[in-house]
Order: sequence, then C-alpha cells, then structure tokens
Amino acid sequence: MIRPTIFANLLLCGALWGQGSSPVGAQTAAPAGTPKAAGTPSHYRPGRPQQADRYYGFVWGVEALSVKAVESGEIIRFSYRVLDGERARALNDKKAEPSLVDPQAGVSLVVPSLEQVGLLRQTPNGLPEAGKSYWMAFSNPGRSVKRGDRVNVVIGQFRAEGLVVE
Repeated sequence: MIRPTIFANLLLCGALWGQGSSPVGAQTAAPAGTPKAAGTPSHYRPGRPQQADRYYGFVWGVEALSVKAVESGEIIRFSYRVLDGERARALNDKKAEPSLVDPQAGVSLVVPSLEQVGLLRQTPNGLPEAGKSYWMAFSNPGRSVKRGDRVNVVIGQFRAEGLVVE
C-alpha cells in the first residue's frame, strides 16, 4: 500500500514534470499573435530537425551541412561531410552548376570562377571520400545574404532548404 504522503509527492512531481521546466531566468513564450519585444532572448535554436539530417545522410550520403558568411560577408561558404561517396556523387558533379538562393533577399548566388584558380569549389577526381569534408564558396556581391538568413542550396537534383547562414 502506498502512503498518502508518497502518493501526493508523486502526483505533484508528475504535474510539475508535465508542465516542463525551463532554465533559471528563461522567459516564457508570448501568446500567439503577440509580438515579441526587441532584445528578448529567443528559445529557437537555428538548425535543421534530426529528420532532415537523417534524410540528407540516407538519400544524398552527406551530413553536417553548414552555411557560413566569411571574408566579411563577401563570400558564403557551403560545406558538408560525406558519409557515402556513391550517393554524394551528385554534389560533386562538375557539370551541375551550384546556386545558393536567399528567397527573402531575392538573390541567387553562384560559385565564381577565378582566372588563376578556377571554380571556388572542391571537386575530387572520382568519388568523394567518406569521412572527408568538402566545400564550395558563393560570391556575395553587395552582401545581400547576411548572417541569420535562411537559404537554399541547389546542386543539380540536390536541394537543401532552410539552412541558416552562420
């Protein structure tokens, strides 16, 4: 038989656990339709859901997709790590012209080709190697794509949507 005090404690703990807990000092979310005050911390963590990461790994053979503004924002670098070279082949196809699209800014960036260097893009001879990271750099004239923007990377049939620029 359960003692009444233990039962009451279990009920209280269950009720508190069901409400969830937040870190000390964390603010609660505003009701729907109420604008958030400027400067209040957001509990949103940029990134992709785990299902998206599993999709890119299973279908395209890549993981750890990232987009970063470098060189004071003049270049946007897209990088990824290869899990399966055969499936990741589409991302390294030299015939496929990659583009980085920022729907909010209304721009589509391309990988520039420099006279002495060629395309600012890693393309291995043959299959990409599992465990290695590869990158490509997109020219960002006028710095129209900024940190925090959500962008789409398109390379042939490959399409990664909603990547947050770091």
